[in-house]
Amino acid sequence: MSRDCHPNFVRAMNAQEEHDASERAAMVAVNLISSARLLLELDSEFTEYPAQFLVDNAGPKKEGDVDQQRGPVTIQDCIDYLAEISLPKKEGETEQQRPELTVKDCLECAFKEGIPRSEHWGHLGCVFKVPPFASLMPRVPMKGEVIEVKKLEEACELMKHQPVGAKLHVFSPQIDRVGDGVYDGPPAASTSYVGLRDVMICGVKKFGKDTVADVKICYKKKTSFINVSLSRMFLGIPKNGDDSQVIEPTGLLVDFIVPRLSK
Repeated sequence: MSRDCHPNFVRAMNAQEEHDASERAAMVAVNLISSARLLLELDSEFTEYPAQFLVDNAGPKKEGDVDQQRGPVTIQDCIDYLAEISLPKKEGETEQQRPELTVKDCLECAFKEGIPRSEHWGHLGCVFKVPPFASLMPRVPMKGEVIEVKKLEEACELMKHQPVGAKLHVFSPQIDRVGDGVYDGPPAASTSYVGLRDVMICGVKKFGKDTVADVKICYKKKTSFINVSLSRMFLGIPKNGDDSQVIEPTGLLVDFIVPRLSK
């Protein structure tokens, strides 16, 4: 499967300011898998796995999904596939929307289906339809379970063994200005709540008088490491004036998750 896209598709992807939620979740999931496999010495070096595979295969399956095909692939299957992708779509015709994926969906898919290496699958954001022979691509088997915890203290215990996935409350313009400083959420004055973003916590350290998490985040298609305060708390903001959306004081990092791999 080629990792190159048609120039029209490249232009369309470049025009998007951000990866969508499913792509971000898949990116965090493969980073967690790669890190865990290296620490367990299942891989001799840090190995990249394709986030696009999880975007294509995680979540509820629809009837007729090609990747469910495990039997022999015929020449006619390949001819039909090539004919389909060579025909330009009619104006207004779009691919059927898939449900939004979570990091948990992606990790569970990797455990159930295995996962190919990056060179055997399309790049993130690839819009080509998955071909019928995709099920024949070699996959690395994954054994283990997905563990979720809510409390930061529990996440710190998990972090003693491997990086941990989480969701980060993102505020603008603070997220854009953090640089080498500490991201500590909304100030008293003007700010805009962007939403929750899937991230990977790589460790915890002291930064001046504060304790911070070393967090890997992809924001506006730029991947970076930022220091996130673990002591800062804030109140939830009502959504569209709905007071029922107000939440209790919370930290900037919530909803922790790890793939607990076994050999």
